[in-house]
Amino acid sequence: MSLVVERRRLFEQVFDESFRAVYAHVLRRAGPSEADDAVAEVFLVAWRRIDEVPADAKPWLLGVARRVLANQRRAAGRRASLLVRTRADTAREAVEPPDPPSVLRALDRVSARDREILLLIAWDGLSIEEAAQALGCSRGAAKVRFHRAKRRLRSALDALEPGVAARLELEAR
Repeated sequence: MSLVVERRRLFEQVFDESFRAVYAHVLRRAGPSEADDAVAEVFLVAWRRIDEVPADAKPWLLGVARRVLANQRRAAGRRASLLVRTRADTAREAVEPPDPPSVLRALDRVSARDREILLLIAWDGLSIEEAAQALGCSRGAAKVRFHRAKRRLRSALDALEPGVAARLELEAR
């Protein structure tokens, strides 16, 4: 089998096995309009670097997705700054959205670093080992980071609504 055919087969396998997980991961972190572009960029990187994709591709792809989303956020920030500088009339009244659930508000109160490990494990379903691979750190560092992030999330949740964190822990058991 030729090298091109083999690489294509390998990419198709990675895509088929990982697309849903990567798309869900990106969609939770970006709006639907940004998600399609980000996922396309993730799989473009995978195609270009198919020889570097490990056998368990999901954590590797989620690590790529993190970097793609970070690049998108930086670009969006630059675009927003440009709009502010070029528009004379930017003051408009905004309609306030309803308050999100306590857990989401508490997630907003923890650092981006804490939020990242919490979401990788709780929402994306990665193990500590897989999260460590996605974050580019050791298993021990990811384990400590996850433990501390859970503690800070619990504190943020208790600050918003005393007793909610304890109730959620009982429900999770």
